[in-house]
Amino acid sequence: MPETASAPAPVALSPATLERIRAARDRYPSSRSAALPALWAAQDQLGHVPPEAMVAVAAELGIGPAEVEAVATFYAMYFRRPPGRHFVQVCRNVSCALRGADAVLRHLEAELGVADGGTSADGLVTLESTMECLGACGGAPALQVDRYTVENCSPERCAALVERLRHPDAASDGWEAGH
Repeated sequence: MPETASAPAPVALSPATLERIRAARDRYPSSRSAALPALWAAQDQLGHVPPEAMVAVAAELGIGPAEVEAVATFYAMYFRRPPGRHFVQVCRNVSCALRGADAVLRHLEAELGVADGGTSADGLVTLESTMECLGACGGAPALQVDRYTVENCSPERCAALVERLRHPDAASDGWEAGH
């Protein structure tokens, strides 16, 4: 008899996380509409959203695990594996591409010693260029560090940004304030 793949067992979400998921679920006429905030809640607790967490979210929302997985894999903001301490996304949409996003990405790869889609060996940064648009076209090229948008990026500014991530007590160039 051939073996069949089984769904991963649910992960134990904390009571506080379950409460956040239930509160989100109760705000919508359809529980599937709460998939985004439910995934945020799970990721906030676990640091990423492994398949087991998707099963737990699906169970709490009363929908299929495939529906939750479809949402989690569609959006780049949900990590399916543990990310670095910081998450850097380079926008590569038209405005950013035309103003040098590829050069910014290549500089960050060299500066961090990691390829696009990977995490630096020291666990400091996960680098992604899957961001479709940051909505910062007027300040292109743009990237996002954690949840802060950085506009008018250049290789020099990226070098300073990486230095700031490596040494958070150093003087700031204002990127964490969204400037």
